[in-house]
Amino acid sequence: MTRRRLTPDEIELWRRVARTAQRAHPECEDHPRPTPLPKPKPRKPLAQLSRRIEPFAVGDSAGTEPPSHDLRSSVTRELMDAPMRMDRKTYQRMTRGKLKPQARLDLHGHRLDSAHSRLIRFVLSSQASGHRLVLVITGKGKSRDRDEGPIPSPRGVLRHHVPQWLSLPPLAQAVLQVTPAHRSHGGEGAYYVYLRRP
Repeated sequence: MTRRRLTPDEIELWRRVARTAQRAHPECEDHPRPTPLPKPKPRKPLAQLSRRIEPFAVGDSAGTEPPSHDLRSSVTRELMDAPMRMDRKTYQRMTRGKLKPQARLDLHGHRLDSAHSRLIRFVLSSQASGHRLVLVITGKGKSRDRDEGPIPSPRGVLRHHVPQWLSLPPLAQAVLQVTPAHRSHGGEGAYYVYLRRP
């Protein structure tokens, strides 16, 4: 619906009425009109912001692998970014594989419930025996098909659960630091667990 313009007669009539109008509350002071906000800057068109799409013909191969569905950072990255709670020299020697673990637990082939109970028993008995550095081997997990489906699950269930278990009671009071093991002791399929003194 378009708005029509006022005729000169209508404008003159409005001015006459406005001159004869009186304020409803003359005792109130005039309020200053608010200053108008500045006009927003125009945004760049969406086409300029989006990345350029290369031409593609039917039958051409895309050339790149589809993106991974893993939205979380890796367990290794999370452990390496965790704050250091032990002596720096000992930590560096441990991560370089220079310290030999005093005990080891291999969780290959275990389900979550049996692995959890074995881990609790192993860590607490190792601490009671006076061990400081122990090795927990989880394995890297079975490789899956490339197509993970709409709801991906992380590879290596034990590899993802063991660091969480070590940070929760009853193991949290016994564990000082957890880091991925050096390549000589299993790499990403194992963890160094540095224990507190009993």
